[in-house]
Amino acid sequence: MTKHNLDKSNIPKHVAIIMDGNGRWAKNKGFKRVIGHQHGTSTVNDIVEACVSLGVEYLTLFAFSTENWQRPKYEINSLMKLLLSSLRKELNNMHDKKIKLSAIGNTAKLPEKVKKQLEEVKEATKNYDKLKLTLALSYSSREEIINAVKTISQKVKNNLIDINSIDDSTLNTHLYTHNLPDVDLLIRTSGEQRISNFMLWQIAYAELYFCEELWPDFTKEHLFEAITNFQKRERRFGKTSEQLK
Repeated sequence: MTKHNLDKSNIPKHVAIIMDGNGRWAKNKGFKRVIGHQHGTSTVNDIVEACVSLGVEYLTLFAFSTENWQRPKYEINSLMKLLLSSLRKELNNMHDKKIKLSAIGNTAKLPEKVKKQLEEVKEATKNYDKLKLTLALSYSSREEIINAVKTISQKVKNNLIDINSIDDSTLNTHLYTHNLPDVDLLIRTSGEQRISNFMLWQIAYAELYFCEELWPDFTKEHLFEAITNFQKRERRFGKTSEQLK
């Protein structure tokens, strides 16, 4: 499968990916888990480049969940060092390809060096619009929704919001993703068929695509296959097929 086989008029606007399988990839090859994460970073670069070439406008990557803080300390430290080095190394590439970097999640929990570098890259790329790349870091969708509900509740209490006016858009504007459109295509690698607390509100009408490849083995061609599958589906959003025609 190549990008030339795709319908260029039906490219998903927002692709989100649960990048699963780095640890298993490393284990299968007799390596330490960190080696899998390192190879997974190379995959990220390839998929970002492919999305730019296809004209995908938004790409959101589940990089580190709030649950991941429970992992062994050495693995967490290795992941944070890898994130730091990747942010530094990829800045020039983001400049070249006009990629805007953002982050969602409880980023206050990240190490200071990582937070500083993340903010520097976000600031340096804030005016780009070729691809809006978002990293979900220390992210929990349930936590995101709970925080939004708390904020809205406080505003209702202070008479800043009328409880009867609360609707979808009210919650949307209080989420980490308030400046992102809903997800069109959600991809999860490694054969697992779970959402794992990722963008639960934002994927309400997303097309879900699960594949067997572990993340370090996921290639541009696999992305093209996922988008081909997406293009074969009828997105009705509650309507009938006849209504769409």
